[in-house]
Amino acid sequence: MVSWAVDPKLLKPFVAAGTELDIFKGDALASIVAFDFRDTRILGHRIPFHVRFPEVNLRFYVKRKMLDGSWRRGVTFIQEMVPRSAIAFVARTLYGEPYVARPMRRAAVPEAPLSDPTSSATRSLVYEWKRDGGWERVLTLVNAPPRPMRGGSIEEFVAEHYWGYTRRPGKPTLEYQVSHPRWNISLAADCLIEADLTTLYGRQFADAFNTPPASTFVAGGSAIAVYPGQPI
Repeated sequence: MVSWAVDPKLLKPFVAAGTELDIFKGDALASIVAFDFRDTRILGHRIPFHVRFPEVNLRFYVKRKMLDGSWRRGVTFIQEMVPRSAIAFVARTLYGEPYVARPMRRAAVPEAPLSDPTSSATRSLVYEWKRDGGWERVLTLVNAPPRPMRGGSIEEFVAEHYWGYTRRPGKPTLEYQVSHPRWNISLAADCLIEADLTTLYGRQFADAFNTPPASTFVAGGSAIAVYPGQPI
């Protein structure tokens, strides 16, 4: 999860009706999130050749005020990239999400997270996608086992959003719940992005992408449930 501070004015065109930007200590954040779907099921069923695959997305953070005055904190996606057209089609159809399909691959060495805090071992993760005939990638290196997130940290802000809000022009915003336990994380020792992010996500984000990230970390992950969306 690699996050940058972004001018709020650049994100407002993507904000879904009924939500507003969620701000962390005065900053609007956008994050590239690369992760590994495992044992994926749709309505409880595994789809052959669609059980395990990587995804890379760009998202930002929003919130929705409820009638009782409480807030639901969520995310809205600018783009979600997966390796199979059928996955993108289902996600666009069921949730209206901005999915695209491109050739992708992932590697982690070692595959399992680090576990010994006294060891000098490192773990590298690479997510790649093919675009315009060439491979682009995000790489990160961690040298410590996952640990609980610090309360009030930027990492907690990025990870602890449990609702999705989909902007659908001409239609009501779609709200859906995402459920998972609180993750442990490892802060990145190093991170490298070899990609033209401005043509991938939009030239309006060039200034943000050309500054050092506000946070880079690897989350341990867990079982996740994504519930059917409801219009609001």
